[in-house]
Amino acid sequence: MTNTIYNKLKDFKKRFPSTVAWRLRAHSKVAAEHINDDEEVLYAFAAQKLPSVFNVTSTYAIVITDKRILLAQKRLLFGYFYYTITPDMFNDLTIKMGIFWGRVIIDTVKETVNLTFISKNALREIETVLSKYMMQEKRKYESELTDEEHNQLKNELKDISENGEK
Repeated sequence: MTNTIYNKLKDFKKRFPSTVAWRLRAHSKVAAEHINDDEEVLYAFAAQKLPSVFNVTSTYAIVITDKRILLAQKRLLFGYFYYTITPDMFNDLTIKMGIFWGRVIIDTVKETVNLTFISKNALREIETVLSKYMMQEKRKYESELTDEEHNQLKNELKDISENGEK
């Protein structure tokens, strides 16, 4: 699982090299530890998880599985940080574009997650993936989504992860 997440992060970084992110392998190992056997990784990207523009040392691996969103960071010396956002906790998504980088703000019931220093070109792809994912998951709670629609969206998100948004 670590290689799957790392490869998706690496592909994201290749497509959007101006995104500020490092130590992707270490962060992907933390994320892989928390993914259950029945979960499938659909998409992954890297970003800084702090609202301050002066702190660019807080890279997180953001992994979207077919059940939830995981945020994982391996600390420099020991330990790690790990957050999970389940679809029932998701409220809103905001995208902000600055001069050099963009910001993705995920509003949840408990807190607001600020993901910063993301390439401006990546914002559209991230917005598409997160919006489609959350709409699908919210519909699943309301029993509106058929298995065929669910599988079609999973394949769509995997395709975006591998080939980028067209």
